[in-house]
Amino acid sequence: MPNTILVGAQWGDEGKGKIIDFLTDEAQIVVRSQGGNNAGHTIVIGGDKYVLHLIPSGILRKSKICVIGNGVVLDPVSLVGEIEGLRNRGVKVEKNLLISDAAHLVLPYHRALDEQREVLKGRNKIGTTKRGIGPAYADKASRTGLRTVDMLRADVFEEKLARRIKENNTILKSLGAKPLNAKKIIADQLAAAEVLRPFITNTAVYLHRALAAKKSMLFEGAQGTFLDIDHGTYPFVTSSNTTAGGACTGSGVPPHRIDTVLGVMKAYTTRVGEGPFATEDDSLGEMFHGMGREFGATTGRARRCGWFDAVSTRYSALLNGIDEIAITNLDGLDGLATIRVCVAYKLDGKTIDFPPTDSADLARCEPVYMEMPGWKTSTEKARKFTELPPKARDYVKKIAELTGTKLSIVSIGPARAQTIRL
Repeated sequence: MPNTILVGAQWGDEGKGKIIDFLTDEAQIVVRSQGGNNAGHTIVIGGDKYVLHLIPSGILRKSKICVIGNGVVLDPVSLVGEIEGLRNRGVKVEKNLLISDAAHLVLPYHRALDEQREVLKGRNKIGTTKRGIGPAYADKASRTGLRTVDMLRADVFEEKLARRIKENNTILKSLGAKPLNAKKIIADQLAAAEVLRPFITNTAVYLHRALAAKKSMLFEGAQGTFLDIDHGTYPFVTSSNTTAGGACTGSGVPPHRIDTVLGVMKAYTTRVGEGPFATEDDSLGEMFHGMGREFGATTGRARRCGWFDAVSTRYSALLNGIDEIAITNLDGLDGLATIRVCVAYKLDGKTIDFPPTDSADLARCEPVYMEMPGWKTSTEKARKFTELPPKARDYVKKIAELTGTKLSIVSIGPARAQTIRL
């Protein structure tokens, strides 16, 4: 398998976890390069459902090495809980997991700050998961963050942590929140450090040695392109680079060692939280929610739903250098007689073919739709592309055409077997 970056081409929740799990059979190393436990990757294997937040999805495959890169912000207590949860279900988590010694930590004061700032924003809130991701990345940028390397020496870690808790309690009090219990936080974090210490290493060195040994790598992105801090619908974004370039900075693997970028996109569009969403359609959302679909794996929140937006995904292909696409959740459209696809926007009477940078302008855009006939039959049992209904094949081919990419995977359900490779 060529070294491949897998990236979400929409607003996250595209089904990346399942596609990573499917492709991991062909890779030797799976690398998570950004984000935190605000991500939720769902994998279904033989009827068993796994939801992973920090550990790469490759952990569910034997003989695969999983790497949490330097670009990730890591909640130690949450990660320990994830490791223990997997072990309790019979999944091996030992030498097959490596954690970068340069990854920054998400700590309880980050979560408290995240929540308090959302409360104070009121109607102008961003709609974060309140997992402390933004404040942790802010500490990283302001050079006040703690890293996993600090956990290697308990005395150093305790001293730095006590100082940062004191500083952040002052900030929390100024925002009207209660100060945190420093003694409990320190005890919890020191206990987590004991568990995580054996996994912590210089993963950049490990990955370069693996490259020299010709081992194949799969880079697992979290969230989606339009949540990227630079290229997303700012300020309704996450705090990391969710585009393909983030896989390089977040792992230490240089761009010229990447062979392929695979973009994952739903056969329609969803997003969680606040922000503009040109193709949002409440009736479509009601249909999916009535089917028990489109609820966040991390928060449980109902996702906002809309028609496929070729304008945004075409721009996503441009930003990421997407070579191939995987289309997921095609089965969600099985019951529709007519399916709409947004092919352009209208803004102030002008037709445009790319999303405006200003979120306020994007919110004023009106979608220009084309309509395609639905197939009105189940796709869930198809195992070959030719077994899909002809109108379903036409639909996914049209998506590839409109985004200027090559169609390589179609997913028609949550199970591994419900994945068609073209």
